[in-house]
Amino acid sequence: MAYLDAFVVPVPTGRRDAYIAHEDKWWPAFEKRGALSLMVAWGDDVPAGKHTDFLRSVDLAEGETVVVCFMTWPDKDTRNAAYKAMEEAVTPEEMADMPFDGKRMIYGGFVPVLVKGAA
Repeated sequence: MAYLDAFVVPVPTGRRDAYIAHEDKWWPAFEKRGALSLMVAWGDDVPAGKHTDFLRSVDLAEGETVVVCFMTWPDKDTRNAAYKAMEEAVTPEEMADMPFDGKRMIYGGFVPVLVKGAA
């Protein structure tokens, strides 16, 4: 069964191109390990809510934009094996210059229950 990873990330607005390059750089490593697709979406119409919202979910600061990413996998086992392999292969130096604050990223894995149309 398909599996989905979702991420919500606060990215400095001025580092948009660096962030896109960062995701583009890492995509081949995930694809090689079985990922089927990656979608990175730059916040465009992200309103503040009364009780909760995307902005508060990542403690968005002035000069930052909310980014949402989705990565699809053929199944959870493939995803788990890929993450394990990436943890073993990637050095701390390779992760040192991330163009966002990873401590405020939220993420999770999801089992699709309804899929319509194409991404």
